[in-house]
Amino acid sequence: MTLTDIRSTHVSRNLSLTKPAARSPRGIVTAQNRHAAQIGADILAQGGSAVDAAVATSFALGVLEPWMSGIGGVGGILVRPEGGEVTAIDAGAVSPAALDPDDFPVVEGKDGDLFGWPNVLEDRNVIGAKSVCIPGLLRGLEAAHARFGRLPWADLVAPAVALAREGLMVDAHVTAWAAQEMGRIRRNEAMAAWFLPDGLPPVAPAAVAGKVARLANPALAETLAVIAREGADALYHGAIAEGLAHDIQALGGYLSSHDLAGFKAEVTPAASEPYRDRALHFVPVLNGGVTVALALRHLNKTPAADCLTSARALAKAWEHRFTQMGDGAERSLPSCTTHFSVVDAEGMCVSMTQTLLSLFGSAVVSPSTGILLNNGVNWFDPRQGRINCIAPATKALANYAPMMMTGAGETVAIGGSGGRKILPAIYQALIHLVDRGMSLEEAIAAPRYDLSAPPVLVADARLGQEVITTLSGEFDVVMTDREIQPNSFTTLGAVRRVENPMKEGPVNEGMAEPWHLWADAVVEGEALMPMQGDLT
Repeated sequence: MTLTDIRSTHVSRNLSLTKPAARSPRGIVTAQNRHAAQIGADILAQGGSAVDAAVATSFALGVLEPWMSGIGGVGGILVRPEGGEVTAIDAGAVSPAALDPDDFPVVEGKDGDLFGWPNVLEDRNVIGAKSVCIPGLLRGLEAAHARFGRLPWADLVAPAVALAREGLMVDAHVTAWAAQEMGRIRRNEAMAAWFLPDGLPPVAPAAVAGKVARLANPALAETLAVIAREGADALYHGAIAEGLAHDIQALGGYLSSHDLAGFKAEVTPAASEPYRDRALHFVPVLNGGVTVALALRHLNKTPAADCLTSARALAKAWEHRFTQMGDGAERSLPSCTTHFSVVDAEGMCVSMTQTLLSLFGSAVVSPSTGILLNNGVNWFDPRQGRINCIAPATKALANYAPMMMTGAGETVAIGGSGGRKILPAIYQALIHLVDRGMSLEEAIAAPRYDLSAPPVLVADARLGQEVITTLSGEFDVVMTDREIQPNSFTTLGAVRRVENPMKEGPVNEGMAEPWHLWADAVVEGEALMPMQGDLT
């Protein structure tokens, strides 16, 4: 095959990022944003369960990383009480009932978004109101809290309400995301008013000025306050639902109040798949966990798990995904997204991924509610007659893959963000833990390859020349550096509960992606240094 080297000449040959794992008998929250992880850890310290912490973290992330996720998005959740069964909660994307497939004619070329679909006229499947699916996330949080929560719902939403009223604090990360998607943001008036003050990407003032810049969204703060008082149902019935549907339809979209009122999260036992002496657990249908599990099923038939063998197994799983997975077809194993993981002191574990799909989702903000909406239609193949093609009232084939692994005296809750790249990253981390005996810290930080668009395989240069040369014998290898942006290898995060029979009791661990500067693992009761602006 081929080997292409596109490593950046701007990356220092000595650059290395490390991040220690957190370890404690107390609870731990690992998230892509340190402030959100801290909010979740504080909920644990107040007596909340791992699910309570997850709900609070979810809401906070929607305010702190609004380009990744939020109440206008969707997601999947796994919950395992100590020693119990794993419950799956599917709050994935479903297309509106009035969606018209003929509104998405395919034109020449390929789109430049996550999946490389054939181009659709005016990018209607990727950006704008027609790309919006039903936002199901809150129904998933509601279902998890009803079954596993301990603290009042309002207490869990309150930190996000406070954050929204304060406004998103601008730093270099915020500037970079807004600048990167400026062209899309400018297409929607409410988006531009939020993310492009004075028509330009926001810039943080120098620290010496003693000030911070913030991006306000008063309508979102008020919407969250209503949801805190009235519960998740406020998004699906009543004034918020009617306002949201009216705003989307006024911009040419299909979402209706009937779509919102009819949405229900699916609560089922998690699907399970054996791997070596462990068991993998995942949301049963139409998400990335199914493909990761299938790849590990193929790998389980081999005694070795070297890079080439694992890549071959993953390629087989992708072939199944692209040809057989869609709503109404085979939905499970054959006989820019946010992930966070939580473990509490009692051993309950949560693995949760939530997303708007693309970076900034549909790039549409509902003016009356302040909600940034997903572009879930982008998960569908725009070519009619194919598996997983665009259709009304249909569940989308998503890429997020919250997963758990149990056995050998431990429980691991793991997931990531990054579109289809999520799957290879989780897959390799699990192999590192089981077959190579790595610690959680080592497994998350280890060099990776990305095989999310076979036969092209993107290789982390740190894999070494021998491994890369071997891979290039069967795949079209593109060798690149591990960088913060663009991120070619996904942002991973995990927690682990380890039985410790030689000591006093179990130990919890949390590990965040080293190459994501905001990501962190925070221990319950741990006091961190305040963020810039926290004391102003």
